[in-house]
Amino acid sequence: MPATSGTAVLTLPSDTEILMVREFDAPRHLVYHAYTTPELIKRWWGGKRGNVHTAEIDLRVGGTWRYVMTAEGGFEVAFHGEFKEIVPNEKLVNTEVYEGAPPEAGEALVTCTFEDLVGGRTRLSMLTQVDSKEVRDAIIDSGMEGGAQEGLDILETIAIELQAV
Repeated sequence: MPATSGTAVLTLPSDTEILMVREFDAPRHLVYHAYTTPELIKRWWGGKRGNVHTAEIDLRVGGTWRYVMTAEGGFEVAFHGEFKEIVPNEKLVNTEVYEGAPPEAGEALVTCTFEDLVGGRTRLSMLTQVDSKEVRDAIIDSGMEGGAQEGLDILETIAIELQAV
């Protein structure tokens, strides 16, 4: 069990933004590595809600990513996007599209910052910006927070495991 299980804090800074912030008991470079490595993403991205079978990443500005999981109940959940800004171990900015959403939902812009804290800890801040309050609220109502909490717990476990390697 991670040292900081289920501790991500979700806030709504504006009608079109969702912010999740969580601290990890692992160094920033290992959290970033676990966050951006396909084999490791397959372990944490789906939380406890399914099996991630696709984690493709072309980690460069203009590169794309796509994650697909088979959720409990047998249906597929897929997201994809494009990287807009990358500062290794510090910042990722990418678009995000839920492939099951209607086209009018558009794409989100997600900014992740990885911050060093004392004691070899890391703070990850994930800001999701969308086009409307309706889209923001639909994301919140989808159960996104629970799934994110589960996934981030697993992400921390992986980053801690990487310290021992």
